[in-house]
Amino acid sequence: MKKILVITYYWPPAGGPGVQRWLKFVTYLRDFGIDPTVYIPENPHYPIQDTSLLKELPEGITILKHPIREPYGIAGLLFSRKTKRISSGIIQTKKQSLLEKALLWVRGNLFIPDARKNWVKPSIAYLSEVIERENIATIITTGPPHSVHLIGHGLKEKLQLNWLADFRDPWTSIGYHKKLKLTKKSEQKHKDLEKMVLNGADKLIVTSRTTKIEFQHLSDTPISVITNGYESDYQGGADLDESFTIAHIGSLLSGRNPKNLWKTLSDIARENAVFRTDLRLEFIGVVSEDVLDTIYRYELAPYLKLKGYVSHAEALRRQQRAQVLLLVEIDSEETKGIIPGKLYEYMAAKRPILAVGPEGWDASEIVEDTLTGAAFDYNSRAELKAMILAYYTAYKKGQLYVTSKDTEQYSRKALTKKLAELV
Repeated sequence: MKKILVITYYWPPAGGPGVQRWLKFVTYLRDFGIDPTVYIPENPHYPIQDTSLLKELPEGITILKHPIREPYGIAGLLFSRKTKRISSGIIQTKKQSLLEKALLWVRGNLFIPDARKNWVKPSIAYLSEVIERENIATIITTGPPHSVHLIGHGLKEKLQLNWLADFRDPWTSIGYHKKLKLTKKSEQKHKDLEKMVLNGADKLIVTSRTTKIEFQHLSDTPISVITNGYESDYQGGADLDESFTIAHIGSLLSGRNPKNLWKTLSDIARENAVFRTDLRLEFIGVVSEDVLDTIYRYELAPYLKLKGYVSHAEALRRQQRAQVLLLVEIDSEETKGIIPGKLYEYMAAKRPILAVGPEGWDASEIVEDTLTGAAFDYNSRAELKAMILAYYTAYKKGQLYVTSKDTEQYSRKALTKKLAELV
């Protein structure tokens, strides 16, 4: 088998969608003649943990670990709640305290490209010996955190390896980047590092067509799109909710706040007493205060169920139980290429998807092409209301389902085959 080294920060017991991508790639790569070794931090600061994922680790895979020094560990002792929120990507846009502003400034300007920067040099030194000893010719780095790509760049310069850089999200155009209170000098340093990585790697992997186009303006390095996906052998089962449940799985960041949707649901509830009885909004994961404030303002609190973070297995069950699955992205030009990983698991759940995001969103195209639901932008009003009422009418008749097509291309094993062809 061909040996490769996968360098990642997130790995079980870390929770969240960033873990799933490479956990499943590593699981299936051996089916395609590739033997992966995985390198992870020995003592990471994971804002979310899901110990159930430890059961999904493939047998026989070599896992290498090396210590990391992170500022979140020290800051967490003093400001645990605010530090955890920032490290998980939840950045409030309203009512920021002086402490939160200071933490954001420090995070953005003193830790470039991110708070895991201190792992770079020790990792290059440690892995250089491993790579030469094990005769590894190909490495793959996956970010964010994008400091992981700096490890790849250092190893490439030192050992002249074949280096693939996998971007689960963009770098300087990601939504929260503008909220880090960067100085002009810091902003330029981010852009310089981004360009260095994009032009230093042998191949780039991105998760959306829009990100590919964005990177093509910055680099001539070959770029392949390999999306996130779903696990096709999930054997769980769940009965549908009796309520008209609209469920969102995952983090609802401050910018993921579709006011047109909340207003539409509020209007229908006010107009239809039976709808008021049936409606339930179920949010599983972290929800920002900005989003909650808006929901309360539209008088949707009586229908809201906040579940917090649950295990991945439980999230899959909740997806199958929901009548409708909600997919939301920030309404901005920069987020058109952001495709939440949950989209593909929503597909596997075979429940109708209601997507709200920026105009021209890559995820909207996928939803519509696969016939897995309906997609709208933040300006949609009448069409959005009509679709919710159509879903509700079908629900009342016991006929709310989807007949999807061409979703097999997004199975984890099919996507791993594409990856193996690049390696």
